[in-house]
Amino acid sequence: MTTTVDQGLPSRPMAGRTALVTGSGRNLGRGIALGFARAGADVVLNGHRDREALERVAAEARALGVRAHCAMADVTDPRQVQAMVDEGLAQFGRIDVAVSNVGLRPRQAFLDISVEDWRRVIETSLSSAFYLARAVLPHMRERRFGRIIHMSGRDGFFTYANRAHNVTAKAGLHALAKAIAVEFGEYNITANTIAPGKMDTERDEANYPNYRALWAEAVKTMPLRRLGTPEDAAQCCLFLASEPSWVTGQLIHLNGGESMY
Repeated sequence: MTTTVDQGLPSRPMAGRTALVTGSGRNLGRGIALGFARAGADVVLNGHRDREALERVAAEARALGVRAHCAMADVTDPRQVQAMVDEGLAQFGRIDVAVSNVGLRPRQAFLDISVEDWRRVIETSLSSAFYLARAVLPHMRERRFGRIIHMSGRDGFFTYANRAHNVTAKAGLHALAKAIAVEFGEYNITANTIAPGKMDTERDEANYPNYRALWAEAVKTMPLRRLGTPEDAAQCCLFLASEPSWVTGQLIHLNGGESMY
């Protein structure tokens, strides 16, 4: 059991657990990783290129009284993914929660998508989740506890033109989660999918410089009247990682009520 530091923080329901979050150097991944840290979990952080960004998140997590380990890995390479999981197990002895949080969102007309473009998006956004699950599930099955969470996207369920590869990958993430849920439920392992809606992140600011203006009218129609935040994503992940849980194979649209199904 992990010893944590009492800093006047609220309840720490994840104390003694370890969460691995891919793509955790910034944006939603950073928010999710720090959400688990605030809840008392040790965290395995993952990035591919920016070690400094990952170390900054690790320092923030440690300031919350938990342990943090940075594992640099290209999640499109199954060997590197396995090595990342092995590192986390060597550091903390367990991985209880695995959050797959990487993806590409290129805009390309269908007939402009090359085979190489298709493979790159599918490998990054979908295959990476398979590689992560395949690496952590034997350990989770042995311990008879695990939480698999896929960060998908609205593209996979509301379908946009010029994003066939991304739409396919995002929808595939939920199909993969359901398959895992069915096969591993008897071991107290759940698998679920989160589809974030319009989120206020550095990534969206970089990709769409005027996105707040573009989404201003959309926000007015949302029941909650605001963009989502990384903290919203973290709270949703913590709910799905909680125990006991009777939620598995489900898709949560995290979108402020913009769309309801």
